[in-house]
Amino acid sequence: MFGSIGMPELIIIFVIALIVFGPRKLPELGRSLGKSLAEFKRASNELRSTLEDEIRLEEQRSTVEASKTAAAQAVTTPPPPRVDDPVPVGKADQGA
Repeated sequence: MFGSIGMPELIIIFVIALIVFGPRKLPELGRSLGKSLAEFKRASNELRSTLEDEIRLEEQRSTVEASKTAAAQAVTTPPPPRVDDPVPVGKADQGA
């Protein structure tokens, strides 16, 4: 149920809490403990979702940067010569 804590251990903990806090204070302590656990769970879920959003945004940024870099390289790199383009003939190539 709670990991390594079994039913006998839970009963012992409940009896000790009942003796220490009394029957009037115990329900109030249970409610406050439940509210605290719910708030902790809500905060941890919010933190996890925030971290996942940040990771997703960072991945999008890196993708955009990679595409910008690839586009910049494509613009600055001259296209390779086409095979059917005529080759310019220089004076040294024209023969004697």
